[in-house]
Amino acid sequence: MNRSRTILATGFVSLILAIPGFAQEKKLNKSDLPAAVQKAVDEQSQGATVRGFSTEKENGQTIYEAQLNVNGKNRDVSFDPKGSVLEVEDEVALDSLPAPVQDGLKKKAGTGKITKVEALTKKGKLVAYEAAVLNGAKKSEIQVGPNGKPLAHEE
Repeated sequence: MNRSRTILATGFVSLILAIPGFAQEKKLNKSDLPAAVQKAVDEQSQGATVRGFSTEKENGQTIYEAQLNVNGKNRDVSFDPKGSVLEVEDEVALDSLPAPVQDGLKKKAGTGKITKVEALTKKGKLVAYEAAVLNGAKKSEIQVGPNGKPLAHEE
């Protein structure tokens, strides 16, 4: 019986990994990054502590990420293979946000506990706030726009 479960579980994992668009993160060393990404990381990490690097394929596109720590807060910067910044996720304190944003996140979280909030920036423009929510043992993420209102689509 255990062998059957193992085979079934292995088959299920293989199926999940084969789904197109399924992002699977892989840890890297800086030396594994393309030269253009290494240069961009050097520019983006000035004054920061580098926590690590990773890559993943998202909808067929290779994305590189640098995990940084800036003034005690996490910052994740995503790059395309040419070194262009795609997205920046900056950890922010919930109570530092404008009241409409705090209210919007709390409303979407419902009875769940907001454990972490990030400001999402794309092409140099703040596009959303994302919060990690813990509801019992269940973890989820929610987003609101820069004005605290629900988004038409997730960023």
